[in-house]
Amino acid sequence: MKRSIVLPVVLLSSSALFAGAQAPAARPASAAPASAPAGPGKIAVIAFQVAVGQTNEFQRNFADLQKKWEPKRQELKKLSDDLDASTKALQAQSSTLSEAEQASRAKAIDDKKKQFDRSAEDAQNDFQQELQGLYSGTASKVYDVLSNYAKENGYTLVLDVAGQQTPILYALPTTDITKTIIEAYNVKSGVPAPPPAAPAPASAPGPQAPKPAAPAPNGPGH
Repeated sequence: MKRSIVLPVVLLSSSALFAGAQAPAARPASAAPASAPAGPGKIAVIAFQVAVGQTNEFQRNFADLQKKWEPKRQELKKLSDDLDASTKALQAQSSTLSEAEQASRAKAIDDKKKQFDRSAEDAQNDFQQELQGLYSGTASKVYDVLSNYAKENGYTLVLDVAGQQTPILYALPTTDITKTIIEAYNVKSGVPAPPPAAPAPASAPGPQAPKPAAPAPNGPGH
């Protein structure tokens, strides 16, 4: 009975990584310039969560967060391995043990499993809280870069195609400013691109840096 570790699982996909994360709400219309640009309005699209996740600053801080939680991940992995070993041993020795001894060992295993589940759930909640804070802090600054870029280039509307509920069926690739905003933010933050992450050992899979899928017009633990 193999138990998957919660901490690695929660980081294996961008959808899990940004679960519950929301882009900053657009400022009210009254905050826009009084005079709108003459002629047809310019519209752009952006995969906002992808943009935040692919900035050098977020990648760096996320890697630091992974390092911080690695000892806890290893602790949970050891607990899971111990539970698996105890379960297999009980199954292998069941024919030689009395019913009382089987019941005693089964209860001990069940108690350890409950402890593991509580520890894993607490760790996941704490990790997600820190990750949400990391995302929100970066997202607010990325939004400022996006807002300034839109104003300077005469865009009257920027739509976020990352949300599953975004009602966009088609958009020209030339209207997608995701990469442009990522590059602009990297220049403003001054944070260099992180080095390529080394692959984790097969015997001890760990959290991987987020690799959001390329933005598309129709966009998007145990």
